[in-house]
Amino acid sequence: MFFPDLRPVLGPMHWALVGAAAARLYIPERVMSHLAIMIARESGAQARSCLDRAGWGYVGELTFGGSSWLTPESFRVDIIESDDPWAHRAIELAQSNLDSHGAPALPLHYLVLMKYKAGRAHDVSDVTHILGLASVDQLAAARCLFDKWAPSDREDLDSLIELGQLEYGKKHPARKSDKTV
Repeated sequence: MFFPDLRPVLGPMHWALVGAAAARLYIPERVMSHLAIMIARESGAQARSCLDRAGWGYVGELTFGGSSWLTPESFRVDIIESDDPWAHRAIELAQSNLDSHGAPALPLHYLVLMKYKAGRAHDVSDVTHILGLASVDQLAAARCLFDKWAPSDREDLDSLIELGQLEYGKKHPARKSDKTV
């Protein structure tokens, strides 16, 4: 799918694709009705100013933090402003995790954590698909991240891994030692 190139609009600001646009790096692409990106909460005013200067139309606030905008061509872009303690690191790592169009995308383990925490049905479904196709190293990174930022949800993560692997007919691989995130 095609979506607008945000690099000229947001300039040197660090941001990362999230949602379906990021998930398409890890699972088969699905149709997107809009694009979602994540920025650090403290970059919110700067991002809004950039979008306004570029002629984007403000739609409104997102219930979970951030705002929704329309490009001059009427494509919707949600700007999620995160103050999660892991957000800066996730966005930093995204700068070297580029999609086929050169846009920074949240690394798999951070995307899994973000979508899991969102808790919406389609997000949990995406998590299961992503984990079902993930490599042993990617699963170890996700486990390590959950151990650090969501230890009480680690058992749920392991269940979602198993469900995803069952869906894709994979055997549950032996766990490699968790690596640092």
